[in-house]
Amino acid sequence: MTWSEMQPLLEQACWDTFYMVGWSTLIAVVGGLPLGILLVLTDRGGLLQNVVANKVIGQIVNVARSLPFIILMVALMSFTRWITGTTIGREAAIVPLAIGAIPFFARLVETAVREVDHGLVEAVQSMGGNTWTVVRKVLVPESLPSLISSATTTIVALIGYSAMAGTVGAGGLGDIAIRYGYQRFETGLMWITVAILAVVISVIQFAGDYAARGLHRRGGRSGPGPKLRLLKAKEPDAQPVPAAGATTTDVSKVA
Repeated sequence: MTWSEMQPLLEQACWDTFYMVGWSTLIAVVGGLPLGILLVLTDRGGLLQNVVANKVIGQIVNVARSLPFIILMVALMSFTRWITGTTIGREAAIVPLAIGAIPFFARLVETAVREVDHGLVEAVQSMGGNTWTVVRKVLVPESLPSLISSATTTIVALIGYSAMAGTVGAGGLGDIAIRYGYQRFETGLMWITVAILAVVISVIQFAGDYAARGLHRRGGRSGPGPKLRLLKAKEPDAQPVPAAGATTTDVSKVA
């Protein structure tokens, strides 16, 4: 197969992979971020302590994470068909990709949020902040560098999942590697696909690490503490200026 024949296949495969991974990452972040924070808030000593709810949510997350992705795709075929109307193609692949990534990202969020200094939480509470204020002013901003790293890890994992989804007709680079590289013995195309995946993952990892380091330098956990402005400090009363010629009381002479 010549390069002119490979190029349109690779361009479409790259677009399909980015499409699947992009939407899956967005859904995983939207679903996994509140789930991970909820695991922290409902744990023992949390602001919304509820041991039963914490155990139930944690068990659901553990079960979802324990399923191999290829089995998860098969198990969700009926649900995928109900959502998208089909079980083949990039739109259909987004459903198992997102569902598999949500518990994965939630556990990473839980780990990142648990590392936030509890003294900052107490400071916000002492100034009258409620649970939502603590989450918005402390937990998310202070854990943001780690959350960026967690999202990067999730994207890299989703790229691997999307290549696996290509084995069942989802499209993308995995589909090209299987259909042409393996089944049609186009070894050159398969190695080009592997090289593209390696470059994409390296670029994403570099970008995620760079963003996380930048946030640390600008005031993450390793930087200065957050500026908590929940309550405005009262200005001290101005001292009266003595009139000209007036004498002041000598404190040392007061019995």
